[in-house]
Amino acid sequence: MQLKPIVTGLALACTLASQASLAETTTLRIAHVWPGGSLIDRELFQAWGSSVEEASQGRLEVEVYPGQTLTKSEQTYQSTASGIADIGASAQGYTAGRFPLTQVVELPGVSASAAQGACILQSLYDQGALDDEYADTRPLFLFTTGPGYLHTQERAIETPDDLAGLRLRRPTPLVGDMFERLDAQAVGMPAPDVFTAMQRGVVDGLSFNWEAMKTFRLNELADHHTEIPLYDLSLFATMSQRSYEQLPPDLQRVIDDHSGQEWSQRAAAVYDELIRQGRQEAVAAGDEILVIDDALDDPDWGPVLQETIDRYLGEHGDRAAEVYEDAMALKEQCPA
Repeated sequence: MQLKPIVTGLALACTLASQASLAETTTLRIAHVWPGGSLIDRELFQAWGSSVEEASQGRLEVEVYPGQTLTKSEQTYQSTASGIADIGASAQGYTAGRFPLTQVVELPGVSASAAQGACILQSLYDQGALDDEYADTRPLFLFTTGPGYLHTQERAIETPDDLAGLRLRRPTPLVGDMFERLDAQAVGMPAPDVFTAMQRGVVDGLSFNWEAMKTFRLNELADHHTEIPLYDLSLFATMSQRSYEQLPPDLQRVIDDHSGQEWSQRAAAVYDELIRQGRQEAVAAGDEILVIDDALDDPDWGPVLQETIDRYLGEHGDRAAEVYEDAMALKEQCPA
């Protein structure tokens, strides 16, 4: 007769413990490179965090650390892998040599917009083509910036010969190699540092997409723009594997539901809107904008771009060539 209250008491204790576990809050820290308050910060990462908090009924809280405040851009991926950040977002190109297959999507002519680039890149990952490059984290979604062009102060760039002697911030080693072959000086630095460098005359120009020209206020400095698609920068939002595995299964499902192509395209939509706004800023300022149509077939630029593609694929071997072929096939399925 004495066992009944003991059993009842144990059952009550287990129920209370279970309820406490369900009510327990886990904080996830997102580290990203974009400025706080920017559209990307608000409409992508803050929005992602709010959606996760709502879907988890408050059991997940998301703290967003923009503008390299938690980890530097070039350290973001490794900081996420080691758990300094629970989630990190930056450019693959900041971790030189780590993502050669991913960066196939950065080659000239692979994509014509952020939406198309994001679709191609996320699809390559979903198909398993890039698994080895992210083995130590859990990618949430991959996306791209849209085509990057040339932007300079006081000097128009019409042909590749016009780059000779200029100091240009390179977005990736691939574009930096192109600049060096054209007798320009390629300068490497994180995106947030470019405004000050250009303002002080450390660089004469840069290669960026229109979003970055707006986000990092570079339209205030550059007055000549050449729309020659040199690259399309790849980007990641990835999660610490340990942080993910420490979550109970139902909260892991919340994270899974906030991953993949849907959020890749949401990121791309923010980028494409900023691309529109960034270009409009330059138009409104009366800047000179030169458009190079059908760049790969252009008599001046085409050979330079094709050599860049060939050199990259030659350097990274058959697997990179296979991924390039897959990317070009996906281009037909992913709308621009």
